[in-house]
Amino acid sequence: MHGCDIWWARPVAPQRRPELVDLLDEHERERLGRFRRPADRARYLAAHALTRLVLGHRLGIAPAAVALDRTCRCGEQHGKPRLAAGDGPHFSLTHAGDVVGVAVHGVAPVGLDAEQLRPLGDLAGMARQAWSPTELARGGRVDTAAFLTVWTRKEALLKASGDGLAAPMAGITLSRPDEPAAVREWAGPAAPGGRWWVRDLRPPAPEHLAAVAGAGADPPVVTVTDGEPLLCRGGGG
Repeated sequence: MHGCDIWWARPVAPQRRPELVDLLDEHERERLGRFRRPADRARYLAAHALTRLVLGHRLGIAPAAVALDRTCRCGEQHGKPRLAAGDGPHFSLTHAGDVVGVAVHGVAPVGLDAEQLRPLGDLAGMARQAWSPTELARGGRVDTAAFLTVWTRKEALLKASGDGLAAPMAGITLSRPDEPAAVREWAGPAAPGGRWWVRDLRPPAPEHLAAVAGAGADPPVVTVTDGEPLLCRGGGG
C-alpha cells in the first residue's frame, strides 16, 4: 500500500536563511515579498522551502529545480500547486501559527491543513456557514476547539479535491468533532463524488490542530517525520 508521508517544521525568517529563499521560484519569491508581517514571511518561506526539499529528495533532483504548476480552473496561477510534469507524487502544504507542514501521497490527491487555536468571534455565525444542516441539527455548544477541528478536516478535504475554499464547506457532513474523523456525506453540485478519507493529526506545537485527507475508500498508512533536519540543511550536506 502506498502511504502518506507528512513532514512538520517551524517557521524561519528569510533574513536568517537566505539560502532557503534561493530555493524558491520567481512566483514564490514574489509572493514572499508581498507579506508585510515577519511572521507571515517566516511561515511562507518555511512551508515552501520544505515542500521543495521534500519533493526534490523524492524525485532525485535539486529542490530549486522542482517545477510547479499553479494553474487554477479559471486559468490564473493561484490554484493548488502540482508538479508541472503532470506525474510524480501528489502533495499539499500548510502553515499556521508556529508550524508548517507538507503531506505527500504517491498515488492519490491529498490535502493537509493546520490551524492554531485562537480566539474567534461569532462562532455560531461561522458554524452556520461552514457546517452542514445535519451537523448544525446535532445541537450542542460550539466552542473554538470543536469549530477548528471541523474546519481543519474540511479544509484538508477541499485541498485534496482541488477546490479549496471556493467550494462550500456546508456540503460536507463529518463525524462529530469529538469522534474519529470520517466523511459521512459530501453533497451538492460542487461535490467531487467517490470516496474520501480524513484523519486528525497532532502537529508538534502546542495549541495547534491539523488534519490530512484524500481520495479513496480507506485511509493510507500515515508516517510523520520531523522536517527540521531537512530544512536546517537547506538542501546541502
